[in-house]
Amino acid sequence: MTSHHVVVGVDGSLVSVRASDWAAAEAVRHGTSLRVLYAVPDRDEAAPVLGSAVARIRARHPELRVETVVAQGGAVRALARESADADLVVVGTRGLGAWTGAAFGSVSPRLAALARGPLLVVRGDRPRDDGGDVLLGLADGTDAQVAEYAFREAQRRGAGLRVLRCPSRRRLTPELPSPVPASRSGRERSARQDRSEEAFPRSALTLLQDRHPGVRVETRTVRAAPADELSAATREAAVVVIGAHRRTGVLGLRTGPVVRTLLHRAHCPVLVVPHG
Repeated sequence: MTSHHVVVGVDGSLVSVRASDWAAAEAVRHGTSLRVLYAVPDRDEAAPVLGSAVARIRARHPELRVETVVAQGGAVRALARESADADLVVVGTRGLGAWTGAAFGSVSPRLAALARGPLLVVRGDRPRDDGGDVLLGLADGTDAQVAEYAFREAQRRGAGLRVLRCPSRRRLTPELPSPVPASRSGRERSARQDRSEEAFPRSALTLLQDRHPGVRVETRTVRAAPADELSAATREAAVVVIGAHRRTGVLGLRTGPVVRTLLHRAHCPVLVVPHG
């Protein structure tokens, strides 16, 4: 029987302290235990950092079951392995230790491309969850699994759900105006395509609302620049949920531009849900 647990990566930095605070709260919210992981070249270096992290967590959540893991080698690979059977993996950003190094964002984008389960990247300047709504960036009907996770997240938090829909990937970049006016048949064909593109995500949201009647839902359609719209909307959100559409590039697996933008610019934690 697989045990349910949340995993958090720590490195002794103030950023990782904040990540462990969020992870402990998430473990309580999920009803799971918490696993605190530190990846170091020398196992003897881990004891002080892990001891400090566990002491802080137990002082705040005395009933939470906490275990520690020392992983030798790279933090990204260690957390990616842990993600295979974890309910959630939590990391911070802008750390100065082994997690991010000198280059900002070296861990979270790489981990977002490799994690096999949900990943929470703690961003923004809020020391704790302030009770805001859950924000969902929904690309199309293939994101039904991501939408389901966002509904469950809102239900766990007792929060509302705000959905920003981007019904067509071909509209991610604004088109230049055509010098030739569109024909009536062309306009009708485009309108039919728009309706078809929006029908599936709309019906999927309706089904999810029926399954989660206690979740208040607001939806808005975004025709262009979804990364900018989502980034701006994160100012008022408790967490933003986004699906990881992975692709293979020169440097291996990577996420799409919307995920990468949110990992660098969001004003609240980013919850990346892999699918596809």
